[in-house]
Amino acid sequence: LDALSDQMHRVSIDSFQPETQRYALKRGVGYLNDIQGFPDPALYPDIAEADCRLVVMHSAQRDGIATRTGHLRPEDALDEIVRFFEARVSALRRSGVAADRLILDPGMGFFLSPAPETSLHVLSNLQKLKSALGLPLLVSVSRKSFLGATVGLPVKDLGPASLAAELHAIGNGAD
Repeated sequence: LDALSDQMHRVSIDSFQPETQRYALKRGVGYLNDIQGFPDPALYPDIAEADCRLVVMHSAQRDGIATRTGHLRPEDALDEIVRFFEARVSALRRSGVAADRLILDPGMGFFLSPAPETSLHVLSNLQKLKSALGLPLLVSVSRKSFLGATVGLPVKDLGPASLAAELHAIGNGAD
């Protein structure tokens, strides 16, 4: 990490472990991505002192390693995601994190629900999320299981569906 984090390389670390996050922050990573959306307020002073961008991800599963336990219904997903981000962004901002450091990821696939309809609903309504939250949106759908369920293809053949979904996301408000 020390060898990679310099002015020429903006390293992104994905971790929900506070010890790993602190380690990365001390080494000047460019991005810190937490699939639990930075739930630990004890980490906030360290985050506030750093200057990296933060990818705050929503997940229907609130803690632990990612599993297929999210069960948001399509009709509830947007409200749940907005409530989650409003609370988390507010907590981070109160701790001194500048808004221009925040990037929001609504989570896709099993982070929302095993039902593909939930991810498709969120993907089709990104502009509503962006309007409600006013921050950049990151959407990662590459080879997600909901795409396979939708188009009836195995993961290894989801390249074209992934590209189509990413282009759709960009057209609907993803940054």
